[in-house]
Amino acid sequence: MKIAFIGLGNMGGPMALNLQKAGHSVQAFDLSKAATDKLAAEGSALGLPIATHAASAAEAAQGAQAVISMLPASQHVESLYLGDQGLLSQLPAGTLVIDCSTISADSAKKVAAAAGARGLPCIDAPVSGGTGGAIAGTLTFMVGGEDAALALARPLLEKMGANIFHAGAAGAGQTAKICNNMLLGILMIGTSEALALGVANGLDPKVLSEIMRRSSGGNWALEKYNPMPGVMETAPASKGYAGGFGTDLMLKDLGLSQENATAVKAATPLGGMARHLYAVHSLAGQGGHDFSSIIQLFTSKK
Repeated sequence: MKIAFIGLGNMGGPMALNLQKAGHSVQAFDLSKAATDKLAAEGSALGLPIATHAASAAEAAQGAQAVISMLPASQHVESLYLGDQGLLSQLPAGTLVIDCSTISADSAKKVAAAAGARGLPCIDAPVSGGTGGAIAGTLTFMVGGEDAALALARPLLEKMGANIFHAGAAGAGQTAKICNNMLLGILMIGTSEALALGVANGLDPKVLSEIMRRSSGGNWALEKYNPMPGVMETAPASKGYAGGFGTDLMLKDLGLSQENATAVKAATPLGGMARHLYAVHSLAGQGGHDFSSIIQLFTSKK
């Protein structure tokens, strides 16, 4: 298929590359020239001619059979797709629209309704699995939308991920994602607190991590994404907290969870506390660092 891929950050870039590896023709666009240059270089090194020269999202989408977007927040997705100048108004009927951004369920529903009115099959398909999963093509997709739209999208999703879950109607994928990321934020804070406590008592963080990983405190952070530098070579913590999933992105997702909790009158006290702690961490200048850097709130500054 000819695919337009909009948004080439730490997640979008590897996802677009995996589609090209699978034999699809990818025309990619990002407002950041550095992001497009990086993807072009990675594709060239693998002998994959990814087109990154489009001057706009609309240009990238010309002639595309599918449009996939991976953008930071609701306002970016709505700006891309909606309105008289939005992408939906320019796509021919039948073009598949897949938004993999993490946004509010209400925004996803707006995009789906506008797409449906123009005869465009559309799903919201936010992902989990981190940059490692994006690179390896092992992401989990949480999908909201109609069965028929998912059936069209599945062959593409399978080239970027290992797990595809149909959560329900339009917006349901986003609801599942904010629940997941709220739990992830809480778990990362708890894991950080526990490791910091052990280190303060003189324990080796590698040994403590392995003890907890194989005990009742085991969780994804200990398995795949240890927040303590030097414990896990592949984790952002061992790379100066560079790359990965940014603190400000986690803060955004936790904000979405709390907005939703307010709307449906759900009690999420730990989610609210996690959002507060990530806000403090961001205000301390850590917004661009990986979210596992939250451990710095609990470690000694001596």
